[in-house]
Amino acid sequence: MTTSSFQTNPYYLAKLLDDCHTGILQLPDFQRSWVWDEDRIKSLIASISRAFPVGALMTLNSGGQVDFKPRPVEGAPAQARNTPPHSLLLDGQQRITSLYQVTLRDQVVETVTPKKKRVRRWFYIDMQKALNSEVDREDAIIGLPEERITYGGEIDLSTPEKEFAALMFPVTRVFDCERWQDDFDRYWRGKPEENMMWESFRQFKREVLDNFRYYQLPVIALDRNTSKEAVCVVFEKVNTGGKPLDAFELVTAMYAADGHELRKDWYGDEKNPGRHQRLRETYRPAGEPSGILANVASTDFLQAISLFHTRDRRREAEAAGKQGKELPAITGNRQALLNLPLAAYKKYEKQVEAGFVKAAKFLHMQHIYRVYDLPYQSQIVPLAAILAEIGDDWEHEAHRAKLNQWYWNGVFGELYGSAVDTRIARDFSEVPNWLHGGPSPSTVSETLFRPDRLKTMRMRLSAAYKGLNALLMKTGALDFRSGQAFNHAVFFGENVDIHHIFPQDWCKKQGIPASIYDSVINKTPLSYRTNRIIGGVAPADYLGKLETGNTQTPAIPPENLDHYLRSHLIDPCLLRTNDFNAFMSDRQNRLLKLIEQATGKSAYQGDTTEEGIDVGDDEEQIEAEHTLA
Repeated sequence: MTTSSFQTNPYYLAKLLDDCHTGILQLPDFQRSWVWDEDRIKSLIASISRAFPVGALMTLNSGGQVDFKPRPVEGAPAQARNTPPHSLLLDGQQRITSLYQVTLRDQVVETVTPKKKRVRRWFYIDMQKALNSEVDREDAIIGLPEERITYGGEIDLSTPEKEFAALMFPVTRVFDCERWQDDFDRYWRGKPEENMMWESFRQFKREVLDNFRYYQLPVIALDRNTSKEAVCVVFEKVNTGGKPLDAFELVTAMYAADGHELRKDWYGDEKNPGRHQRLRETYRPAGEPSGILANVASTDFLQAISLFHTRDRRREAEAAGKQGKELPAITGNRQALLNLPLAAYKKYEKQVEAGFVKAAKFLHMQHIYRVYDLPYQSQIVPLAAILAEIGDDWEHEAHRAKLNQWYWNGVFGELYGSAVDTRIARDFSEVPNWLHGGPSPSTVSETLFRPDRLKTMRMRLSAAYKGLNALLMKTGALDFRSGQAFNHAVFFGENVDIHHIFPQDWCKKQGIPASIYDSVINKTPLSYRTNRIIGGVAPADYLGKLETGNTQTPAIPPENLDHYLRSHLIDPCLLRTNDFNAFMSDRQNRLLKLIEQATGKSAYQGDTTEEGIDVGDDEEQIEAEHTLA
């Protein structure tokens, strides 16, 4: 009979992190470096603060036949390296390192933003939001720059007194809150709010901080007799990962209890296509496998319905005389999806589907035809919900102009890249009101675009990169060779894509770095055939070929060609003289004006540069020419 070579025991989180600090618990040296981004750290903090499970850990006791070289978790003190570890952490490195970094070290945390920028962050818990049951806990977790002041100064926690006044609790004190609490009490002593603040902190301590202090994690400990083969197989399995149940699966299970087949609604059956297939087919170009809505997920659809349902609940509360914090939030977050009743789903499913169809039409009007070219998939949700809400009003020119402005502010403000639940809810609440005379939505008022951002937009994954090329087509760019506008038929019929203006082969020969010539400033939409004619020669040379023509391509009069170039915001003289530097400066200014027209806002002209250092992979940074086969 084979005996078990592992044990599963609960361990206090504080003890595990202290073991990391002393070196008792370390990592196998072949483990990847700590790479968790800011949003995932916030989500982890939020889960611990609510005593939610975050998964088991797996360790290997040291001293057996498997002799991995150990290394301390990132950020542990130097003496930890000199301590022989009792065990190695096989699964859970990212979670434990993240928690160690933000709690025990009392130092600013180096992390990565969703835009792949390396930044330094302090993490705080907003006490008021954490105690509000209507607020998603992740929205209560705040990340601040190293100076502890947000850009623009909206939040300033640069001194302990400012932390106390703002009711912002530093995550570095979750295991040692007594000294902070004493200073907090002294700050409020003698003030009118003294008793209320003391009681608020004690409630915060009971409902939030105690969850950290008493939090336990299940640890599967492989004993030192575990064979090398077993350790390798286990390690491979725990690092492969699987797709967890998402909100749609859980809602499907709940609706099934009431006899409703949500999965059938979405996926259909052999006889009838489901909503997923209908959306994929919406505005599908001939010869293409799917349309612009191909990547709309089941949870996206539920999220849009949830916006309507939670708004109804808020209106009911307002009608009942409730105010302020008593009012439920309008939201489409995960918790709201899990609370979405079947009656609300049935009430709004057709209206919301019609909103997504209108969203596809809207995107085509912006000259965004393929999922590949969509700046933000996440922005489709509020777009569809807004269009579902306003109905035929979106066809009015004045309303459509505002919708265009809102959309492009979201794209060029790069506001839909992460932590989008709150922004989606705001836009759903604010944009329809704005269309009917209300104040500008926060997506418009908060957008900030720096002129230098154009120089760093080199990756195809960048929303603003994609948006700029769609905007060029929308505002009348004409193909260099044919002089045709890039409408729907030409876009697909001529295989239009983004190409270099000064060809990359020519730029390389001139010694121009890829970080400069790969900028979106040197890119524009062109047909496949036109790009083949351009080749890798100097602009003056390929313009000469276009003007001369050949047996397959008619000659183009110079004045016509100049007109085509200007439609791309290109100065023909600078292209004809191969003046790369002057061209880059001139076109940057022209593109900036185009963005300003689309957003209705002037670019930021201050001297503050964009935060963070670019940490994208080389293959992502150096982009080859995009040619469709």
